[in-house]
Formats: sequence, C-alpha cells, structure tokens
Amino acid sequence: MPGSLHHLRDLRTRPSESVASRLGLLEWATWVTQRSGQSPASHHQFLLQKLAAVCVGEIDRLMVLMPPGSAKSTYASLLFPAYWLAKHPSSSVIAASHTASLAEEFSRQVREKVREFGDQLGYQLLVGERGANHWRTSARGDYFTTGVRGPLAGHRADLVIIDDPVKSHAEADSPTLRDRLWDWYRSDLTTRLKPSGRIVLIMTRWHEDDLAGRLLAHSGEEWQVIRLPALAEDPDPLDREPGSALWPEWEDETALQRRRDNLGERAWSALYQQSPRPMEGSLFRVEHIESLDVAPASDGGLMVRAWDLAATAASGANDPDWTVGVKLLRDHSGRFVVLDVVRLRGSPRGVEAAITEAARVDGRAVVIGLPEDPGQAGRHQVAYLTRELAGYRINSSRETGAKTTRAGPVAAQVEAGNFSLVRGTWNHAFLEELRDFPFGRKDDQIDALSRAFNLLTESGLPSRSLGVSILTR
Repeated sequence: MPGSLHHLRDLRTRPSESVASRLGLLEWATWVTQRSGQSPASHHQFLLQKLAAVCVGEIDRLMVLMPPGSAKSTYASLLFPAYWLAKHPSSSVIAASHTASLAEEFSRQVREKVREFGDQLGYQLLVGERGANHWRTSARGDYFTTGVRGPLAGHRADLVIIDDPVKSHAEADSPTLRDRLWDWYRSDLTTRLKPSGRIVLIMTRWHEDDLAGRLLAHSGEEWQVIRLPALAEDPDPLDREPGSALWPEWEDETALQRRRDNLGERAWSALYQQSPRPMEGSLFRVEHIESLDVAPASDGGLMVRAWDLAATAASGANDPDWTVGVKLLRDHSGRFVVLDVVRLRGSPRGVEAAITEAARVDGRAVVIGLPEDPGQAGRHQVAYLTRELAGYRINSSRETGAKTTRAGPVAAQVEAGNFSLVRGTWNHAFLEELRDFPFGRKDDQIDALSRAFNLLTESGLPSRSLGVSILTR
C-alpha cells in the first residue's frame, strides 16, 4: 500500500474531505480497524481487493466462501456497504440474511459506522432515520434489509449483499427449504436488481446443493469465487502451505484439528473447508447398525482383533494416519458385533506396545490379524510382532484390491441389519468414518474392519483356541 500511511494520517487532519476521493477500500478498512487495535489479515486483504473490484464495476457477481469465525462479515457486510455508499452516494443497497433479525443486526452496525465516520465518508444518516431495516443518507443513498424469502416489493438495488442465507444444517438438508430459497433468489431478489447491479454472496457452505452450490451449477461462469478453506489445500489462493490455518492468530492448526475431530468429517468439510459432500458415503448405511449396552456372550462364536498399522506420531499441524485394531465377534447366529476399537497415533515402539497390550487384554482366544506390507520391511515387521506375541494365534496377509472392494462384503452385512457394536467412547469416530467412506479423509478403521470381517468369513478359523501359534507369512 504505497503512501497508505500518509493517507491514513490525513484522515485525522482533513476529516472534511471524503474518503471516496482519496482512499481505496483496503486503506479505509485498515484505518477503521486500526482504531480498535486490529488490522486486516492476509485473507481479509484478499477479500477487500475483490470487493474493491465490485465497487468499481470490474466484478458484478462475487461469491465469498469462508469458514465461521473468519470475519468475512465484518469486511463484506459492515465496512463495505458504508464505503460503497461513499463511492455511489445516491445508490440503493439491499442486504439479506437467513432471518430478518440477523439482517437488521448487520444494518445497525453499518449505521453505526456511518454515524462514527460520516465526516470521512462524506455523508451522514438522514435526520430522523432510526429504523433498523431501512434507512437513508444525506446523499440520497438507501439501505434496506430483509430476511431470505422476505418481502422486497417497492425496493430496487444497485448492490445486493446476501450474507449467511442458510441458518442450520437441518435447513440445508431440507430439499423443500433449499427450493424455497432458490425460488426467492431467482423470482424475488434478482428481479429487484437494477441494470448493471451487482451481487455479493457471503456464506459458509452447508450442502452441495445450497444456494452457492446451485448458483455454481446453473451459472458458475458468471461468478468470481473466493473459496478459502480453514486449512489450506493445494493450490491455495493465498499461497499458503497445505494444511496451514487461514487465520492462525485467531485459530491455529492445533485448534482447528480439535474442532475437526469434534465436528465429524461431513460438517468439517462443508463448514470449514467449503467443500460439502453427500450426507453419507456410498457403502455403509450407518443407521442400520444396532448399539448394544453389553457385549453378547461369545460362547460358540469367533473373535478376531485385526489391525491397520501406521507409525507416525501426531505433532504440530501434521495429520498422520491412525493405527487401528478392531475387535470383531461373529456370534453363534452369524451376527457380527464390533466389541472394541483401539486407535492411536504413535511411534513404531508405541504401536508395538499397543498391539501386545490389546492381545494381553483380549486373551488367547482372540485371533490377531496383521497386514503385511510389500517388501522385506513388511515381512520383518510381521516376524517381529509374531515373536513378541508368542502363544497367540496370528494371521498375516497382504492387502489386495481396492479399499471399496475389500469393504464391500462388510457393508452388505451392515445394509442387511446384521451388524452391531457395543457402546463405547470409540463409537463416534468409528461411525463417522463409516458414514463418510469412501469420501472421508481417513479410512484406517475401515481397513481394520475389512480385515477382521474377511478373517472371520474366509479363513475358516476354528472357534476354540488350539494352544499353538498358527503362522506367519
């Protein structure tokens, strides 16, 4: 911003001159936020540059997709409209949000900015204007608010700002409500737009067919899209390294990872990565899985603990795979029950300790299934674990075929309602991974479950302990 500090100092010494004649949007927003001890972060500066292009007519359809808490509304719905009315003094603005009350709250805050910085903006509120949903300026500007699907008759707009049009996941998941919002946008809102009018849509993604998704599907070529996920992907508009936080001063990678674990992958992908996906993956019908308060008796049944191995400890912003051990029972009636899941991120030594401890707790009646990675290192790993687990029954084999192919047989049992799990603290992460497969970011529990299921159904394992070690390959 060459010369910007000089201009910002001038605002204090020459308040009678309009900001519209001297400062760009980025400079003005910087001056306003610095008065409260803040300044625009890199993603705010990127957003302000695009909004400035809207202001001068270089962009007429701007879509802003950012996660909650990124302050997108501060700049796009509060500071930008006040600046717009300085640049276009006699223009009309329509601002819409998911409810009239939210739109009116934005309106009050814009109005306060006008009151506070009217001298710098070059206009004031018209005397006597106190309404929250509609007010006018001394330069004949007009600002009107409404909730989505609210009335617009009698109002026209040079600028439409839609901020947060979706209220909740429940609303986003409703085809009826999505259609109503779409119909309102097409039939009511856009018909209020004047020739050469401009639209700014600011939202967090909720659903692949939400308003942003439908606009991109129907008229994507018309829109300039800012999509900034909470954790950077490759490529990134801000040139962040993959996995870097959008606003680390506010929420760093560790805090975002904690939020990701709490939300579950579907909500995280939509709300924070701006990449919504279907409610469920294509394989596992999780709603068919029965939860049991107590594990069933294992008399006459077969039990295995199958593992999917990783050996990288979590540190900093990395997101390594998990080592997972799924304990699966096939009872005397043929029903499958997940009894327990061990899940950790640890060093090779930590992984080995977890496997041996699980074997000790499970007892010698439970067969241990191990994957054998290709190459000599994989054979050595299996051989080492077999020595450490002397006296237990061990089955090792290489993974073959696609993950979805390996998971298909167990998914069929879930679909048929022939699958249960015992309640435990591991349930949420396990069910989330099943629900998201094959679209989720992790599939370690799926791999371990597929191995356990295949061991029980394909190997002809005996139902009683033989008291001898069976094999390593």
